[in-house]
Amino acid sequence: MASLDTMLQLLSPYPPGWGGTLLTGAAATLAISAGAYLIGIVIGMLGALGKLSGNRVLETVLNLYTTLIRSVPELILIVGLYYAGTDGLNRLLQLAGLPVLEVNGFIAAVAVLGFVQGAYMTEVLRGAIMAIPNGQIEAARAFGMSPLLRFRRVVLPALLPNALPGLSNLWLAVTKDSALVAVVGYQELALATRLAGASTKQYFLFLMAAALMYLAITLVSNFIFRQIERHVRRGQPSLA
Repeated sequence: MASLDTMLQLLSPYPPGWGGTLLTGAAATLAISAGAYLIGIVIGMLGALGKLSGNRVLETVLNLYTTLIRSVPELILIVGLYYAGTDGLNRLLQLAGLPVLEVNGFIAAVAVLGFVQGAYMTEVLRGAIMAIPNGQIEAARAFGMSPLLRFRRVVLPALLPNALPGLSNLWLAVTKDSALVAVVGYQELALATRLAGASTKQYFLFLMAAALMYLAITLVSNFIFRQIERHVRRGQPSLA
């Protein structure tokens, strides 16, 4: 077991300590997670509205998308979409007579995780929309609101209280899933932890440090989502 002085030196943000590497990895984890989460929300909202649009063909396509994504482990999806997607894109570019493209690891990680998140977001948002009383939407139609105005003034404020618990869970899930992008070589917190442990042979120390960083992200995220939920539920009776 390393002494306290040795552990503090190893965790120092300045070389030869690895604290700076861990902090950089944590920042990359948050950046990847935030980007993927935003993409997932956009895909999820479009997917939810598509499933509820009444278009049979669109509904079938979206059902296939959400079923396939949710039935395959994220690790397989990340590896498959990263390598197969990059290879497919470069083949199309070659057929068009264009030079091959070197896909940036960060962009690829955000895109792949966002695509995966979109399937889960679709079902969360679809359930939240279906929980809105039909009378509210019918009243908005009776007032002559356009679909866009109806969505902004009635649907969105009404779905948020129902969707927030699921959305907060998906945010925490994507912060953990971001560790899977290490398999494609992009350095975030999990890979930085593994590199620090391999270089110093102090695996337990760096794994505990990484666990505390993930815990800190979770605690701060829970606080933020509680404040958001308190805001969107203002005026509603408390269940406590």
